[in-house]
Amino acid sequence: MTVLLLAEVNKGELAVDATAKAVTAAAQLGEVTALCAGAHAAAAGEAAAKLDGVSKVLVAEDPSLDHRLAEATAALIVSLADGYDHIVAPATTDAKNVMPRVAALLDVMVISDVSGIVDADTFERPIYAGNAVQTVKSKDAKKVLTIRTSTFDAAGDGGSAPVETVAAPDGPALAEWVEDKVAASDRPELTSAGVVVSGGRGVGSEEDFKLIEALADKLGAAVGASRAAVDSGYAPNDWQVGQTGKVVAPELYIAIGISGAIQHLAGMKDSKVIVAINKDEDAPIFQVADYGLVADLFQAVPELTEKV
Repeated sequence: MTVLLLAEVNKGELAVDATAKAVTAAAQLGEVTALCAGAHAAAAGEAAAKLDGVSKVLVAEDPSLDHRLAEATAALIVSLADGYDHIVAPATTDAKNVMPRVAALLDVMVISDVSGIVDADTFERPIYAGNAVQTVKSKDAKKVLTIRTSTFDAAGDGGSAPVETVAAPDGPALAEWVEDKVAASDRPELTSAGVVVSGGRGVGSEEDFKLIEALADKLGAAVGASRAAVDSGYAPNDWQVGQTGKVVAPELYIAIGISGAIQHLAGMKDSKVIVAINKDEDAPIFQVADYGLVADLFQAVPELTEKV
C-alpha cells in the first residue's frame, strides 16, 4: 500500500506537530510520500524528509499554491493520485478545505477526523460530539482521509528521505487570495500547545478574560475559550475549543468558568490532565476533570496566577 500525505505548510515552513502526527497514522497504511506545496516549500520539504516513516518527499512550488487556496492544491493532489492507494492529511482547517474537493474530483468519499486505523480499508472516527466511535469500511479504490492528530503521537525526526521536485498543473482559477487576517501572538499555537488555559461564559466579560490570559502567560500556555465565551464576544473565534472549534489534547488543560457542554468536551477530553475551576459543583466539567476546584474564579485564578 502507498500513501500520499499532504503536509501542513504555512508561509513556507512545515507545521511539524500536525504533520508528524499524521505521519504516524499514515505509516500504519503503507509507504508514506509527503507532499509539501506552496509558493515556497523547499524548507518544508527538507523538514518533512527528516520525519521517521516518510519514505519520499515531493515538493511543489508555484504561485498558484500560495495562501493555501483549495482549488490549486486539490488539482495538484489529483494529478499525483494515480500512484497511491490512500490520500491523507491532518484534520486542520486547511486540509478540511482541500480534501473534500480532492475526494469529489476522484469521485470517492472523504472520511474525516480519523482517530484510529483498523486496517487499510477500515477506520474509526468520533461522532455525536465524541460520545460514540464510528467504524467505517470503505470500498473505494482510493481512500481520502483527514487524521485527527490529537489521537496520534508525533513521529520522530531521525529520517533522511529523498526530496523530489514536481510541477504544479494548471489549476482552475475559481478563487483568488485577497488578504489574510492573522492574530499576532507570542503564545504557543493552540492545537500543538502542551498546556492550554481556557475560559468560558462564567468569566463574564472580555475585560475579565485577561485573568485567563495572565495565567496562561505565567504557564507559557495557549489560551482557549468555549463557544459560549466566543459567541458572547469575550474571546476571538480562533481561540474556540470544541466540536465547532479546534480539537486539542495537551498535557494539561485548565478549564475556568466552563460548564462542560458536550460540544466543548468533544474538543478537549483527550487532554492528558484536566483541571476544572467552577463555582457550580454540579457542572458537567467535573465529570471529566482529573482535578476539580469548586470556587469563585475571580478569587481562585488571581491567587493561582500569583503563586505560579
